[in-house]
Amino acid sequence: MTRAELQFLVNQVADQILGPVAVAPGTPAAARKTSAPALSGVELAATMDHTNLHPETTRGQVLQLCEEALKWRFASVCVHSIWVSFAHAILRGSPVKVCTVAGFPSGAVPPTVKRLEAEIALRNGADEIDMVVPLGLLRGGELDMVRQDIATVAEATAGRGAVLKVILEAAALTEREIAVGCALARLGGAQFVKTSTGLHPAGGARVEHVAWMRKAVGNDLGVKAAGGIRTLDAALAMLGAGANRIGTSAAVAILSSLKSTTGG
Repeated sequence: MTRAELQFLVNQVADQILGPVAVAPGTPAAARKTSAPALSGVELAATMDHTNLHPETTRGQVLQLCEEALKWRFASVCVHSIWVSFAHAILRGSPVKVCTVAGFPSGAVPPTVKRLEAEIALRNGADEIDMVVPLGLLRGGELDMVRQDIATVAEATAGRGAVLKVILEAAALTEREIAVGCALARLGGAQFVKTSTGLHPAGGARVEHVAWMRKAVGNDLGVKAAGGIRTLDAALAMLGAGANRIGTSAAVAILSSLKSTTGG
């Protein structure tokens, strides 16, 4: 596929999805028209990546994260790659996956570096890789380079049967850039698109961006909402907008809140 052909294809996809969205940007939370799902504690936990990506995280904190994930039956723990082998040793044989990041948090490293990060993490026991898209290339319209960036990491994850999530940093993008990023993630071989690192000055997950991303990928890819999701209402709003995975460091508090209000 030539660059011109790729540009034409991505533009077609973006044009198709840039219609009315369920939630208008800036709409107050109380007025949002998402349909919050009624979930049991087990069902909600199964959507959550229990996350600690603080640079000062200690071994003891990773141990606690893994023990909590086993207790609550979260989908995964998400940790920096230095902790992957440790987390894998604790979680081996359980349904809880080990997730880590590549090119985090800027995305502004060569694709071969992201791939190497992913390959090392996969050898150490990672099941899922959350990679950051190169925002400058996406915003600058260098679409073939963005696709190749994703595809390079996807080759590594596919070889191990692992899940690849592409972080778009949606709060820093226009609606069209979100649509284009989603199209490139699909063309590049990812299984998920993800809203945010949670560290960008533009902010974290927003309901309207989750809705746009779900519209963009349809049922072909998963959508992960992450960044600033700290309450039960916020998590349910993201799921109602179309997310099927939630990344949060407040997973235990969210599940505890559900149990206290509904019996979970």
